Amino acid sequence: MTQKTETRKEEIVRIAEMLFKKKGYSAVTMRDIAQAMGIKAASLYNHIQSKQQILSEIIIAIGEEFTQGMAKIVTAELSSIQKLEQIIGLHVHITMKNPSRMATMNNDWMHLEEKIEYYLTLRRNYEESFRQILKIGITKGELKEVNPEIILFSIISTLRSLYLWIPKKEDIDKQNLISSLSNVLLKGVTL
Repeated sequence: MTQKTETRKEEIVRIAEMLFKKKGYSAVTMRDIAQAMGIKAASLYNHIQSKQQILSEIIIAIGEEFTQGMAKIVTAELSSIQKLEQIIGLHVHITMKNPSRMATMNNDWMHLEEKIEYYLTLRRNYEESFRQILKIGITKGELKEVNPEIILFSIISTLRSLYLWIPKKEDIDKQNLISSLSNVLLKGVTL
């Protein structure tokens, strides 16, 4: 299997996302990105228009990845519990693959300019799909009769913060993490 060579633009985005995670979008300059790459800031503009474009590419790409994953889960012939397990797996997979992008999405989305409405639409649709899975599960008796907003908040808060925890762990087995998270988030910790 041949590995695809990273383009200069992809390298700029990769370096920027690491800097955004470390310092926050507002604190990072184009000069910081160029310095981290060992090039002059003016050279960046041959590949990218602005820091805003970098932010937008990072956040929109990951937002669309979540949206596409959720669309598959929603249409799958699965129980609500199985769909929730799939959502947990989706978050673990995306976060393990992109912890810096997840940090940028969670911490810096409010700095989006032209694409903020598009991002917020992706986010609202994702959360509404999640909410509907919960409501159907409650109606069918697969889930306890608890306010779906509380369930949604509890699960999604944990999943959105995985990027903080995952990089600190050495040897994480993805399937074991998905299984353990599903167990804790869906069944709780009581006997």
